[in-house]
Amino acid sequence: MPDRAKILLVDDREENLIALEAILSSLDLIPVRARSGEEALKALLNTEFALILLDVRMPGMDGFETASHIKRRERTRNIPIIFLTVVDSAPDYAFRSYAAGAVDYLTKPFDPWVLRAKVAVFVELYNMNRRLAEQASMLRERLSTELPPGEAADQAAVLPELSRRLTAVEDELARVSELARKTNDPSLSGPMADLSHRVSHLRAGFDALT
Repeated sequence: MPDRAKILLVDDREENLIALEAILSSLDLIPVRARSGEEALKALLNTEFALILLDVRMPGMDGFETASHIKRRERTRNIPIIFLTVVDSAPDYAFRSYAAGAVDYLTKPFDPWVLRAKVAVFVELYNMNRRLAEQASMLRERLSTELPPGEAADQAAVLPELSRRLTAVEDELARVSELARKTNDPSLSGPMADLSHRVSHLRAGFDALT
């Protein structure tokens, strides 16, 4: 069974971290705390995260600066970031958040259901990408080791299994796409389009063999 997805929670206030963990407790994920931008960057050095929930207002390195560092690193630049801030923040905070590379921006107090729904979809996308990468790797390995040129019998044995695996990925993509549609969240359109393209590319490669 694959490891559960990890979510990085970045906030300098303990009560906010506790509240976030409570909101996300019903989801199949592992929350990881960071009390500052510096702590967040250290956590990102050795741990893979599906999503980052990042407070804007923090002493020292604020959320915008933290996001800037995250997006400059090759290893972390593609991790989606949702900014969290209080409702009376400066009017340009939303613009600055998207400019810093955030996929979304929520003001406190936010609707727990909305946050949970957004996180759930991003975790599903992350898990889908992991499974897709595994299937693509398996496909390349099986083709290189078990389907040498001219071995029609081996190909006939292996291709049905690969087809079943790929169909399962496509079915799960359809389920996640429906979940994303129900949330009516425009921030998901880019990740969903990218994932759909990758699945279509894998299907095209497989169909070329059959």
